Amino acid sequence: MKKPRATAGTKELPGLTARSDVEAIVSGRHGDPFSVLGVHEADGRLVARCFVPHAEFVTAFTLQGKKAGELARVHDAGFFEGKLSIRKRQPLKYLARNAGGEWQLTDPYSFGPVLGPMDDYFIAEGSHLRLFDKLGAHLISHEGASGVHFAVWAPNARRVSVVGDFNEWDGRRHSMRHRIDTGIWEVFVPDLGEGRPYKYEIIGPKGEKLPLKADPFAFRSELRPATASVTTTPLRHEWGDEAHKAFWRDADIRREAISIYEVHAGSWQRHPDGSFLSWDELADRLIPYVVDTGFTHIEFMPITEHPYDPSWGYQTTGLYAPTARFGEPEGFARFVDGAHRAGLGVILDWVPAHFPVDEHGLIWFDGTALYEHADPRKGFHPDWNTAIYNFGRREVVSFLVNNALFWAEKYHLDGLRVDAVASMLYLDYSRKAGEWIPNELGGRENLEAVKFLQKMNIAVYGAHPGVITIAEESTSWPKVSQPVHEGGLGFGFKWNMGFMNDTLEYLSKEPIHRKHHHGEITFGLVYAFSENFVLPLSHDEVVHGKGSLLTKMAGDDWQKFATLRAYYAFMWGYPGKKLLFMGQEFAQRDEWSEARSLDWQVLDHAPHRGMRQLVRDLNYLYRSRPSLHARDCEPEGFSWLVVDDSQNSVFAWLRTAPDGNPVAVISNFTPVPRENYRIPLPSAGRWREVMNTDAADYGGSGKGNAGVIVATEGAGGEVSGTMLLPPLATIMLECMPE
Repeated sequence: MKKPRATAGTKELPGLTARSDVEAIVSGRHGDPFSVLGVHEADGRLVARCFVPHAEFVTAFTLQGKKAGELARVHDAGFFEGKLSIRKRQPLKYLARNAGGEWQLTDPYSFGPVLGPMDDYFIAEGSHLRLFDKLGAHLISHEGASGVHFAVWAPNARRVSVVGDFNEWDGRRHSMRHRIDTGIWEVFVPDLGEGRPYKYEIIGPKGEKLPLKADPFAFRSELRPATASVTTTPLRHEWGDEAHKAFWRDADIRREAISIYEVHAGSWQRHPDGSFLSWDELADRLIPYVVDTGFTHIEFMPITEHPYDPSWGYQTTGLYAPTARFGEPEGFARFVDGAHRAGLGVILDWVPAHFPVDEHGLIWFDGTALYEHADPRKGFHPDWNTAIYNFGRREVVSFLVNNALFWAEKYHLDGLRVDAVASMLYLDYSRKAGEWIPNELGGRENLEAVKFLQKMNIAVYGAHPGVITIAEESTSWPKVSQPVHEGGLGFGFKWNMGFMNDTLEYLSKEPIHRKHHHGEITFGLVYAFSENFVLPLSHDEVVHGKGSLLTKMAGDDWQKFATLRAYYAFMWGYPGKKLLFMGQEFAQRDEWSEARSLDWQVLDHAPHRGMRQLVRDLNYLYRSRPSLHARDCEPEGFSWLVVDDSQNSVFAWLRTAPDGNPVAVISNFTPVPRENYRIPLPSAGRWREVMNTDAADYGGSGKGNAGVIVATEGAGGEVSGTMLLPPLATIMLECMPE
């Protein structure tokens, strides 16, 4: 049979390689390069084939330096082939030469796979709980060589290559091995180290070349506006936080004091030139500040990699990578460890609800709707112009569940605050009729998202006792913070959005009108124990034209400060864990902006210093008095003392716990002092004034009760104490044991 003539640039081959394979390799169209390149048997001998652009001559050597054969160039683009003198298949090195000099390279196609059949089994099943040790880029030693193993999920791609400065961003050079059963593509690139930018070049199912993609499992990324992933070593940090972890692992977290300081790492403080602080600089400044102010936890708004600063991190393109804005990943590990050694927990704001449509991200990843739903009625978020994860796909659920486990394990995080849970739970969230698809039962509940959240919580609580999950869920979905085996979603806590909305609405009204809205405050106690609640005064309340918390308060400047002080003490005495956004502890006047530092200069003024001192003292009281925290989530720890005094806008209740003295909380939300006000109390005797937000030290008028009141029993057996209620103030009274 007559052989076809060689095409231009291709020499006649010695019967070892199909001409079509050579053309496909040099044009970057071959879907299985490992079947051609590397070491293979042909005509009873081992042969080597390689693709080395720019080379004119190539000599093969073993890794030990023994010459294994000369390879002939059979295609002008740089395809080489030749017989080997070695008898055992093994990895090879090549000495390549041209008129400009010579260079060495190790052949990635002469190595076997890194992933194994058990990985395939668990990945395909969706039950692999250590995907972050298998996918992404890992510096390893493999078959006698050091390098980086790359693995990425792209089941519908025709070809996937890893590209970077190490191969001139040429997708023909490091095409990957396709593990068909799982849709994973992998390649071991020898001689590659840390700090190298890379992306994936993907040929889609129709043969189209997609925009270069960042690694979904990247552990480090370039600083924006650059978008490449970066190779990095496993975290080298030596942790010293075992005592901290042991405490929370053994604690009944619902009964511990939790007071959270919410932080945007890019704008808490900045350098004078406006540049970001590094993680180490943040550790030196932020950790001592938060410890001194008395909070128990720092909650960071998302610090995973994201391209657009004004998204505040909520549109993330790198769920496994701490953003490069503040330095290398080890810096974040040092921050968390430093916080733990100082007694602080660290919570990460986590975003599994949606992802941005930046072309280097997850969108249309392998030329198909892979991570997102193909149908925009389920896969596109109209509020944020983002893509919604396909929670019905086990690989996507596994990607997200593994991410939650990753942060708990690798960075020792104490908790995840899960963003936008309501948008996940409802298929009709922010959609009009006809714009959403009912579930299989005809309802609007996203049953796939429910199963994902339950699976995530089971995995986190099962693998990392002491780590908490907190849902930002703004509806009345039942059992958000109840166990999965009881039909709940499995979260540890839920944000109490009703408390935040009702109280801020009430306090924005002029005091004279508050008597008509008394029920906005008392209603919250109807459901206060239906979930394990966190009371949030978060960043969402001080952006987009809403002003600061101070400016939300009604009245003149003095009244605004007094009302905010009374509100903080009211909240710290109210059942539920606490959260306050940065800057509100010193009553920042201006609305928050991610583009600049907080207004620290206001602390030069006494009212702002007084506010910070108040928050500091409230945190101390809350943490030191079991009655104020041990039954935050149990109705047995709360009882009304004064519930119906709408005319005076006074509220009073009692907080109790088995191991603490009872504490009475009394708030007067009018600017009128109430003389000789009678408060029912559970027992006669001395009640010490442990908090008075009208104290002069806080910027108040200094009215009070000389530090103590005496409760007496009346003729009818009722016990009460008579006291002065200062204007726009909250007082806490602690029962003194005889």
